[in-house]
Amino acid sequence: MPPEDIRRLRTHTRYRRHLVQARTAEMARCEKLLEDAHLKLSSVISNIHGVAGREMLTAIIAGERNPKVLAQMARTRMRGKIPQLEEALDCSFFTQEHAFILAMMLANIDHLTAQTDELSAKIEVLCEPYERQIAQLDAVPGIGIITARDTIGEIGVDMSVFPAAGHLCSWARQAPRVSESAGRRKGRNATGRGNPYLGAALGEAAANAGRTSTFPGTKYRRLVRHMPKKKAQRAISRTQLVICYELLSDPEAEYEDLGTDYYERRANIRREVRNHARAIERHGYRVILEPIDPGLDPDILPVTKAS
Repeated sequence: MPPEDIRRLRTHTRYRRHLVQARTAEMARCEKLLEDAHLKLSSVISNIHGVAGREMLTAIIAGERNPKVLAQMARTRMRGKIPQLEEALDCSFFTQEHAFILAMMLANIDHLTAQTDELSAKIEVLCEPYERQIAQLDAVPGIGIITARDTIGEIGVDMSVFPAAGHLCSWARQAPRVSESAGRRKGRNATGRGNPYLGAALGEAAANAGRTSTFPGTKYRRLVRHMPKKKAQRAISRTQLVICYELLSDPEAEYEDLGTDYYERRANIRREVRNHARAIERHGYRVILEPIDPGLDPDILPVTKAS
């Protein structure tokens, strides 16, 4: 049971996640309504709820039906897509019923956005005692301010309750998966699926880290070569959770990335060279290996001949 201040923070962070999920669902329903009215706006612009997209939708609700007038509301780089916008904004099948529902959806999205902003301001006040810990977690690739606050709201800042990082990962169900057959989980830790709020935050952080030029990003790209993306992201989530444990265990600790060449530095050069030589040999070529540096240790990279 975490202390009272962490429980208060957790109540706010969890409700914020519910609000964000509700807003995302409402945006999806809005896009589906536009598809029903044959408005293919989302196929031309990436965010129909941006400044230009919202201006177009507001004009459509107000009664504007001319595609050329609507397309001229595009801004900046979107103006290069005006011909596509004119085609996508054909309002021939858009009815007053569509306009009525669309207006309600946009109002609901604005209401949820306002509530989320208000709640975020409250969370920022509650997190003032943990600014140091948030700064530590914010330095981890993939973990931003919001994810750091959500993580602290779920696991707290006192890591003495977990004897080791593995215990925290097991509690959060970020440990290696158990056996599963026909949808039924087997093994010692078959019961429970962990903390869904922490799992969601770590999942977002892992997805973000996978797109970075950092050690977690490099690790993700190595793993995804031979396993499904979700399984690779789960492995990155566990790595991030272990890092969070170590940082929160020491207030003076700072995150230092291992670098994108971490695996290359650790590789066994002799074995790697031999494997490459054999791979080339399988294609029908003969390879003679000679060190570029004459002073290179022959025991590390011997002069050999692949025949």
